[in-house]
Amino acid sequence: MAVRDVLLYPDPVLKRVCTPAPEGAELDAVIADLTDTMRASPGCVGIAAPQIGYELRVAVIDLTGHRKAPESVHGYVALVDPEIVSQDGGEVGREGCLSIPQLTANVRRATTAVVRTRDGEYTFEGFEARCALHEIDHLDGLLFLDRVDSLTRDVFPRKTGAR
Repeated sequence: MAVRDVLLYPDPVLKRVCTPAPEGAELDAVIADLTDTMRASPGCVGIAAPQIGYELRVAVIDLTGHRKAPESVHGYVALVDPEIVSQDGGEVGREGCLSIPQLTANVRRATTAVVRTRDGEYTFEGFEARCALHEIDHLDGLLFLDRVDSLTRDVFPRKTGAR
């Protein structure tokens, strides 16, 4: 459909809890906008609806061919009304976000996550779990900065040109 502008922190939409996803053509349009915007953003592996101004529980991820993706990667996934069923393990890893382009941070996330969506249940592992959980956080009004242990020790300026 269209590449949308990405909202930047501190836009208040990024801190709101999203409402359930719509049905039909409206949902298809949101997913298309998310997909187009993600694919137009170099290095981007996921984006959530509030980042492009939709306060809806929809996100997309795509780790196809990503160097950090596990062998069992699902590839492109639309997360519609996702619910975290379970999480296991824990690992600190560097995260960035299109809505906070100037920073990255060390964030502890589960290494395995089971997520139920309208389309079924997914088991995500490793970097794919990190990405799915990061996008689901957006739907709950949380940013990766809300997950760091120390804003002074765990947050870093993004290297120019890196994503």
